[in-house]
Amino acid sequence: MEILRNLWRRKLRTILTITGIVMGIFALTTMGSMAEHFNALLDGGVTYFSSTIRVADDKSSSFGPGGFLTLDKLAEIGRVDGVAHVSPSMAVVANPGELATVSFNIPDEIANWDPGAVPYLKFKFHLAAGRWVTDASRGEVVLGTSFASDFNARVGDTIYLPKRPSDAKPDFVNHAFRVVGVLQPTLTLPDSVGYVSLHDAQMLIGDNLPAAERTALNPYQLSQGAGAYGRPGANLDQLAERITNDVNGVKATRPSVIVASFKSSGAIFTFITTAAALLAIVIGGLSVVNTMIMSVTERVREIGLKKAIGAKTVHIMREFVAEATVIGLIGGVLGYLAGLALTTVLNASQKGGGLFLITPRLTLLCLVFAVILGAGAGLLPAIRAARMDPVAALRAQ
Repeated sequence: MEILRNLWRRKLRTILTITGIVMGIFALTTMGSMAEHFNALLDGGVTYFSSTIRVADDKSSSFGPGGFLTLDKLAEIGRVDGVAHVSPSMAVVANPGELATVSFNIPDEIANWDPGAVPYLKFKFHLAAGRWVTDASRGEVVLGTSFASDFNARVGDTIYLPKRPSDAKPDFVNHAFRVVGVLQPTLTLPDSVGYVSLHDAQMLIGDNLPAAERTALNPYQLSQGAGAYGRPGANLDQLAERITNDVNGVKATRPSVIVASFKSSGAIFTFITTAAALLAIVIGGLSVVNTMIMSVTERVREIGLKKAIGAKTVHIMREFVAEATVIGLIGGVLGYLAGLALTTVLNASQKGGGLFLITPRLTLLCLVFAVILGAGAGLLPAIRAARMDPVAALRAQ
């Protein structure tokens, strides 16, 4: 109680100091939650692509006409020594109208689900409700959580994919799909994917072909790319090189290259968190130091009296450090709650889960950081108070 009374002696100054801590921790919470969101996305990508070799046509740097692989070519990849399974990769945008708008989320897409690839994936999928589609499925889809939220769909509902944009051309085609399953949240790409059978994915790809290509190409014999999986113990980077060298017309990307790109992107968002922490130090730390120095100056006679009646140096230091710590704790809790409230509101205003992710790790970081910041900023003023000569302090003022 004495600590709170001391802080409340100068109400306005204490409130302004706490406000400085609140601003710093608020910045750390909001920027840190944004970094947590993107790092969760990137960590999922690292887990998924570390077990997958991406294979594409060597004449095309992007998917589309001219960049397709035939199913015969996928079979040829499967015969390369060390390859255990090859999965076709097909994907189309689920909501073309959203491409013209600004969005911070991964666009929803429709992709084929290959049950045969599941044993080789490090990234594990789990259903929250319903069942998976099978190779024999027609007109059925399993939705990621963000996809389900964007389309306001549940198991048993019927949705039309792709979603018709407002400026759709006369030849735009979409199809009815019954939702048979919804995934548990993964905090990464699968949340924004609707999984259909290979047949249905090829049908959707065929719908997207230019009119001139539709009669020349059979979409049911094509794949935009492939994912190759190695046998147990295989070096996937070496296997990727072997696929590129042994199979004419394809290029396999080494998993380490993709993983490295994800990790380098993650470093950017780690820097965001670090920058927010430095901002908290500058704003909050200086305000606490100023407040505690002023407190020492105003309480010189009180400090001298306490030392004269037997208070030791450690007691004086402990008192002032405790006051600074309480300031840090109060400011930290208020700043964290303010950041939590803002990120919750912003996430709720966006479909698909929003841009921010509050994690237990971030919560602990904010609160511990605030306490350490307060205690550290109060340490120098506390040392100054503890070193005062009691006789000189009693003569002061």
